[in-house]
Amino acid sequence: MKIKSAEFVMSNSNVTKAPKDRIPEYAFIGRSNVGKSSLINMLMERKDLAKTSGKPGKTQLINHFKINDEWFLVDLPGYGYAQISKKKRTIFQFFIENYFKEREQLVCTFILIDSRHDPQKIDIEFMQFLGENQIPFCIAFTKADKLSSSKLNKQITSYKKKLLNTWETLPTSFITSSSSGLGRKEFLDFIDGVNEDVAKDFQ
Repeated sequence: MKIKSAEFVMSNSNVTKAPKDRIPEYAFIGRSNVGKSSLINMLMERKDLAKTSGKPGKTQLINHFKINDEWFLVDLPGYGYAQISKKKRTIFQFFIENYFKEREQLVCTFILIDSRHDPQKIDIEFMQFLGENQIPFCIAFTKADKLSSSKLNKQITSYKKKLLNTWETLPTSFITSSSSGLGRKEFLDFIDGVNEDVAKDFQ
């Protein structure tokens, strides 16, 4: 897939106000500081489509971007950031949960995982939430450039092995690096394939 256009459409905290376009939608979510904005910018080949920040918790709304006038990329608030107030965390949880349960256009969610870390309880619980609500998801391992090739392979193999303790089959996964562009082609090819598979559902 070639990215010909990537346009910011809107930000909001109410799924009922999200764009009405009947096109496939892909959500990106993960722990704060997992490199979500950098990954989105790398995939879209834009420097500042999604706002990056040294301060975790920058994204606090549901952000819709229309890609190639064919599909939506949705940048969601990160979870698990301790310095966000308890009240804000509750609000995030509420509107994020509503988004996943009510957004009919959503065809796949990408859960971003820092490839350097072992499975975190909050990530596992979020995967279980998606599974229980029959929401398709993939895993995107980020910051692969921060590890040697052997350490990276060992870490991801270990992560997947631990997931098999609770999942019969593993979701599709991608290994990515925002600085090197690793995984970009595989990521976009996957989205292209899903778009073709669900095209009849959006006619």
